[in-house]
Amino acid sequence: MIKRKELEELRKVWTKQITMALHRDVNTLKAVTESKSSRAINLFPYVKALNVAQFTEILLDEAQMLIEGSDSFSIGLSHLHKELGRKVEARYHVEQKRQSGVLDKTCEIYSLYCDVLSEGNSSDNSRQLWQRLVHENRHDGPSLDVQSVTWPKAAVNGVGKFLYNILKNDVKINVNATSKANRQPKLVPAFYSLFRYEAKIAKEQIKPHPVLIKLYRKSQQENLKFDINLVPMVCPPQPWSTPVNGGYILAKSDLIRLPQQAHQQSERINEANPQDMYPTLDALNQLASIPWKVNEEVLDIVLEVFNNGGNAKLDVPEPPSSLPSIVETIPRNEMTGFDRFNMVRKKMTHRRKQGDMYSLWCDALYRLSLANHFRDKVFWLPQNIDFRGRVYPIPPHLNHLGHDLARCLMVFHQKKPLGPDGFNWLKLHCINLTGLKKRDSVEDRLKYADEIMDDILDSADRPLTGRMWWSSSDEPWQTLACCIEIAKVHRSPDPAKFMSGFPIHQDGSCNGLQHYAALGRDTAGAVSVNLAPSPVPQDVYSAVAALVEDSRTKDAENDVKVAKILEGFIKRKVIKQTVMTTVYGVTRYGARKQIARQLEYIDEFPKDWVWPASSYLTVKTFNALSEMFTSAKEIQDWFTDCARLISAVCAQNVEWVTPLGLPVVQPYNRSERQASSKTIQIPEHFSMDSYEKPNIMKQKNAFPPNFVHSLDSSHMMLTSLFCERAGLTFISVHDCYWTHACTVPTMNKVCTYIILGLVLTISVPDE
Repeated sequence: MIKRKELEELRKVWTKQITMALHRDVNTLKAVTESKSSRAINLFPYVKALNVAQFTEILLDEAQMLIEGSDSFSIGLSHLHKELGRKVEARYHVEQKRQSGVLDKTCEIYSLYCDVLSEGNSSDNSRQLWQRLVHENRHDGPSLDVQSVTWPKAAVNGVGKFLYNILKNDVKINVNATSKANRQPKLVPAFYSLFRYEAKIAKEQIKPHPVLIKLYRKSQQENLKFDINLVPMVCPPQPWSTPVNGGYILAKSDLIRLPQQAHQQSERINEANPQDMYPTLDALNQLASIPWKVNEEVLDIVLEVFNNGGNAKLDVPEPPSSLPSIVETIPRNEMTGFDRFNMVRKKMTHRRKQGDMYSLWCDALYRLSLANHFRDKVFWLPQNIDFRGRVYPIPPHLNHLGHDLARCLMVFHQKKPLGPDGFNWLKLHCINLTGLKKRDSVEDRLKYADEIMDDILDSADRPLTGRMWWSSSDEPWQTLACCIEIAKVHRSPDPAKFMSGFPIHQDGSCNGLQHYAALGRDTAGAVSVNLAPSPVPQDVYSAVAALVEDSRTKDAENDVKVAKILEGFIKRKVIKQTVMTTVYGVTRYGARKQIARQLEYIDEFPKDWVWPASSYLTVKTFNALSEMFTSAKEIQDWFTDCARLISAVCAQNVEWVTPLGLPVVQPYNRSERQASSKTIQIPEHFSMDSYEKPNIMKQKNAFPPNFVHSLDSSHMMLTSLFCERAGLTFISVHDCYWTHACTVPTMNKVCTYIILGLVLTISVPDE
């Protein structure tokens, strides 16, 4: 408590320091602006966009964010400038809406919108309803069609740099504050710059003073603070009605996640017929309309493990303090140069490991803290897309788009009766999560679920003290959540009438290969990725692993050392990621790193052979894929040639329009001019992709995976729209579709219908 009071007092001191510095620097900037003529954009109007108190609040929050960061990792200062400038711009737009009356009118229309939604008798979808309400109220108050002007990139960066200079130069801390002796106060900057090398380039970063970090950690803060656009909404999001209107009600939401210099795609969208964007907007609105709730039973179990130090085997991050320290076995005065080199390398590895652990621990802390905060609430997740059209929830910490621990914490708020087949879908989902019966028929999986029902019930009743069958699953926490739901249904008097909000997943079988097999009309490839009817599910990863194992066996018989070392270690999981990402343009080096990472996870595998074995398996995996999917490689090569000609010969970015009408422009360019950082004014030149030469290498390498991603997203969006029309709850994690247990068969029919229609509209020319 004493340390918390010290931090509160320090915050008051910083408020005074920042306020004085803002008055001084703004006046200085004004004088410089008035005394000099320059072709550069004037920064002064932007630093006057908010009052001093608002700027001070933003800087204090920024200081808090820096203090909470990792010891061994810091974000580049240029990125921090950009993000801080964006926060100022967002705050400015909110103030403008408030002062102009737009915010009040938006709230009035939103209230009418919610009233109509609650009645449930409108034939309009959410976009049409919002547009109708805006049109009906167009004569009352300010217009909602007037858009906020986005600040130039250089202005955003300039404001961020201006404020960070104050943070570095004027915010002070007493370095003797934590000293037990009564020393005289000694004020030094609370934040300092350092340079770290990234790929042979020294990048400036900012760090809090060690005394400040020590004071903060001893204070043991009870609360976390998040920006409004980083958390879910407790009311339905505003539907996307145009590419610039939708998402959060107060905070500005971007429809497309684009790099700062990427303007060409926005121009294409503005040039397009507004109605061409409606399918994409409607799909985002459908996905955002699903109400969620926290799975409280699973959350309590995860919190117990997390608060007791985490568990690496259960993928619950452990705190960095749990990492054993480096022990020097040789006295320093007896160390040779080689010994000292090894010790330095060990310490660097140890520090990097600590940084990784801290990052994972913080991610879990944020996720679990938000889940605990929303445990008694219904919440919604506004959605947006990347430049290819792939959909993402805007809140980054608490959402269903993530690893096992993220997905297990959320269930549908709306519950539906399981119906006659729902319990079987629930049991089938549980077995699918374990990864144990990948190549067995549905009937065999259900039979297996009944055979191990005692283990499932034990997992639900005694998750941390019983036999813990769930912990050996591929997705342990989702498996546990499913076990708990199965136990409830199993003990209910009538399973068909049991009301369940538990989401059932239908996952794509290497979705990229599915699209390539469909585009190339590759019958054999289609069978291996479940695009063709089959009595048992096909597992392409196991099939590739079997081909690799056959090749390894032959090499071992020919006395190839690495092939002998790999005996018994070529498992499905070792090559799965490489198979999955091959169609998305993974290089041999990237594939080698993926396989090496999986081999390192195997305790029994000799660590000295990780790199030679990963190199060997990379070649074998690529060869196996070439045998199985002949058309995929040919189509990839054709896409690459197209992109090379467009970017190299025509000197243009690769563009296309998705089946849903979304214009896509690849934002990969060579920037030849860098913005100057030697002036407090905004530089005259800055990058925009419309005026830069294409990066030919990136354009041609990225086009095949990006195009397939856009097809994948189009399939998902069309499925979501048809499911909405059929009255289904539908949500997705890219190619993994979620719905209630009672509506899985209907969703599967819709999914099949959509993929057939999509493939029939697209063809790749013959050579």
